[in-house]
Amino acid sequence: GRSWRTEKSVTPGLIRGPSSDLLEEYRPMLMGGLGRLSRGTVFINGYQAHAATETCPGHSTILTGAHPARNGIIANSWFDQSVARADKKIYCAEDVRAAPREGAAVRHTVSPDFLRVQTLGEILKSRNPQSQHVAVAGKDRSAVMMSGRNVDQRWYWEGQQFATDRTGPAPRSLAAANAAFAAALAAPREALDPPPYCAGKARAFATLPSGPTVGTGRFARAAGDARAFRASPELDGATLAVAAALIQELRLGADTAPDLLSIGLAATDYVGHSFGTQGSEMCLQMFALDRELGDFFALLDRQGLDYAVMLTSDHGGQDIPERLREQGMADAARAEPLLSATEMGRQIGQKLGLQGRVLLGDVGGDVYVDRSLSPANRARVLAEAANAYRAHPQVEAVLTREQLAAMPIPTGPVDRWTLAERARASFDAERSGDLVILFRRTVTPIPRPGPGYVATHGTPWDHDRRVPIIFWRPGMAAAGRADPVATVDIMPTLAAMLALGPIPGPIDGRCLEGISGIVCPPR
Repeated sequence: GRSWRTEKSVTPGLIRGPSSDLLEEYRPMLMGGLGRLSRGTVFINGYQAHAATETCPGHSTILTGAHPARNGIIANSWFDQSVARADKKIYCAEDVRAAPREGAAVRHTVSPDFLRVQTLGEILKSRNPQSQHVAVAGKDRSAVMMSGRNVDQRWYWEGQQFATDRTGPAPRSLAAANAAFAAALAAPREALDPPPYCAGKARAFATLPSGPTVGTGRFARAAGDARAFRASPELDGATLAVAAALIQELRLGADTAPDLLSIGLAATDYVGHSFGTQGSEMCLQMFALDRELGDFFALLDRQGLDYAVMLTSDHGGQDIPERLREQGMADAARAEPLLSATEMGRQIGQKLGLQGRVLLGDVGGDVYVDRSLSPANRARVLAEAANAYRAHPQVEAVLTREQLAAMPIPTGPVDRWTLAERARASFDAERSGDLVILFRRTVTPIPRPGPGYVATHGTPWDHDRRVPIIFWRPGMAAAGRADPVATVDIMPTLAAMLALGPIPGPIDGRCLEGISGIVCPPR
């Protein structure tokens, strides 16, 4: 009933929700918060347009309107051989000037230093100084990439409690919330009672002779098991509890200046990594997320807030190959250990008679030639690596930095981009590798699964790129949209909703036309 432009509004960006495939499967059964959002404007063909479909780059696109190639966040981590420290691997949300925190659960110091562009919250604060800009997430990189700089409050789960990188006094509610979480973590948790649909999905799968068995879990947890807490619906419940507490204590939505609250719900990702996407575990997570969001929205309703919601995901995901093979994907497989940069580099070094490491990188994605080699040896290693990767049957494409640097950042319908265009949207000349390795569609880039890591994402294929993009406000008419859109379109669309006027600097996204209550500026 109240006017969007005259009443203060909270716009929670509920990030790290389910991928499009999961949402489509469960949508008819969801009656809580996800069910409510599904009655808004639903873009079922949303995309994280880039190839490096990881948490940090995914979140970096959502509230900046910029692809990783422009915002600088090319991956969760990359290698910078110019840094003075021995460990050349750089975390996307760290302050490289700070010394590692020895003995801490999280060794890096959290910082938005590597994000090269402004976020929606920063623009909002510059236009409306009375507005509040708040972020809460289950991962530090999620909170940082959604909020950037000039944030009033930023809190994220740090192993045992919610922590912040901001200075100044903490809201009183955070001490109480962390005490409650510590008490919950210290107690054992009984297994959840699965609804019939989830019980029907329960079937055990061994991920390798040496790997864990998954598929029948119900989130029972021993006292003090922080890893199990994180990879369960408990983490999303805790994150939403902190968000609700901050809304109340900071009085978000209580006056005429609009506020922005971004929320990163990380449990779906952790559950997917730990158990895959098609067992009883993910099924229980989807129903729990629906319930938790329903309770959260009901709280906002009781407070009489005028609010809008956007939901998307930082990436999709693929199920474990062992289950995919049974479902008919005969060539689903795990990446062979040879494809890791360490092992590939070892073999190339032996072949060329070179001592020490010659390649840096992980399994797929960016691969770097060691800069300590002579120019002639660097060229030899680069040629050998490119040929070896291209010859491997699990590799779809090998792209060089020269190829990618010569390409423009792609435009046009994101569902039609070539693999090279997807990789170009993730390429940064300062941070990207000498080679970019793209696996075939059915290859899972985990050679050796272990507890907490049996399935993943990060590929250029649509099972990792395609995500839901949903806009919802009370009273909005339901609308299903099949046109391809990208997560970089979210920021300019929300900026139009907030009537922020021209957005400074070039961006890659566009305001999405045809959403009830949003008037896009002329192009």
